[in-house]
Amino acid sequence: MPFFLRFNQGLRSMTSRYSDGTSRVWLALVLIVITAVIDWRVDAPIAFGFLYLFPVLLVGSVRPRGHVLVTALLCTLLADLFDPFRFSLSVSLPQDILVFTSLAGTGLFAFEVMRSRRRELETLHRVESEAAARREAEEQLEFLIDSSPVAILTMTADSLISRANLAAHRLFAVEPGTLPGSNIRRYVPALGRVPFIGETPQAFRTEMQCRGERAHGDVFLANVFFSTYQTATGPRLAALVVDASEELREREEASLEQLMAGSRILVSAVSHEVRNVCGAIGIIHENLVRHGTLNGNKDFEALGSLVETLNKIASLELKQSTSQSQVDGIDLTETLDDLRIVLDPVCQEADIAVHWYVPDDLPPVWADRHTLLQTLLNLTKNSRRALESVEVKKIDITVAMKGPLVSIRITDSGPGIRSSEKLFQPFQKGAESTGLGLFLSRAFVRSFHGDLRHDPSLPGCSFIIELAVAGPAEPSIGQAGAYGTHKTLIA
Repeated sequence: MPFFLRFNQGLRSMTSRYSDGTSRVWLALVLIVITAVIDWRVDAPIAFGFLYLFPVLLVGSVRPRGHVLVTALLCTLLADLFDPFRFSLSVSLPQDILVFTSLAGTGLFAFEVMRSRRRELETLHRVESEAAARREAEEQLEFLIDSSPVAILTMTADSLISRANLAAHRLFAVEPGTLPGSNIRRYVPALGRVPFIGETPQAFRTEMQCRGERAHGDVFLANVFFSTYQTATGPRLAALVVDASEELREREEASLEQLMAGSRILVSAVSHEVRNVCGAIGIIHENLVRHGTLNGNKDFEALGSLVETLNKIASLELKQSTSQSQVDGIDLTETLDDLRIVLDPVCQEADIAVHWYVPDDLPPVWADRHTLLQTLLNLTKNSRRALESVEVKKIDITVAMKGPLVSIRITDSGPGIRSSEKLFQPFQKGAESTGLGLFLSRAFVRSFHGDLRHDPSLPGCSFIIELAVAGPAEPSIGQAGAYGTHKTLIA
């Protein structure tokens, strides 16, 4: 067998200039002819049939089994035809069978060797292609991880950091290359308590918000996206850590500003009521002064001074709660998308059908996005409360263009409002809590020069928010002709 392998290798090197199978077949035919001529012309008691091995090997290296058998049969017939010894059936027939078997076996062996080699080459090429693709993917992934602005870490089962990108070193304020080998509990304690595969039957692919700490002791709010997985060397945990401190600050500052705006409006409402009471007391005090019955009474004079002082306190003007920088041209579609994200799950739980009628090409409007969203949430919350005791539960939210205005209509199928005369007044009798919801909502909308009104013409309860289309400059209160004339408590 080693002889045939060496012969095959030598034959391939000898015929390397024949690049395709057709050339090898033609070369095999030439060798068959040459061998037959030698066997025919050489007059010697020597059989040259063994030379047919070479063309059979060539055919076996490039052609299928059937062609190999045909070639072996042809060579056997030629060897028997030009055999120098006399033909004898008892001798020649076994000899021909032996020659055919030898030639066919040699050709089939060459066929199997070449087929195995082709398979090995194909497998090797496929493995090399897969290895190259893996190397390229690993290089791209490594570049993505190293260049990512998000901190990416992998940890072992004992909470030791095995890999960390440059963003992770910047986030935790450590020198580059020093995080691997450190314990993650030092920086994100919550990650050190995540159970790995083996400790629990399930893998974790989730997120959490927790406390993080930098190397110098500063604490920050961390949004962590992590997953556990299994490798050949043991369980691992991969995590993406984002510093959410700025988001928290912006959210809390917005909430504080919203609280201050509501507080100013509430104080304005209380001041208005106090002024009314002080005015009535002042009139009574002036009448008693004119009668002169209490002239010279020190307590009466002190009462007059107290009423005057209280009236001055109640008359203090409050600054506008929404500054010019907060009122901007906002994308109303995005604000309604935020409302849908909050509203739809709650309404589904309460079996309330919500129908949205929102055009695709809404222009930007003048408003504060957070304030407008709070107003919309307050109106829909009132609608959900009104639908608790009815059979048909439905809320329609319709947005329409009306010249320079965009109107948002919120209509529910509830019992409606019996009396709307004092609908937007605070501290109403029978209202839940303080009864400030609608009062504050309309004040908020009017603070960016819009309006909120009730439409009693439709069945159920319907409120309309009107907002100005954002143009090159913010509309002034003097341009409020489209909204109607109104007087706000925010000066």
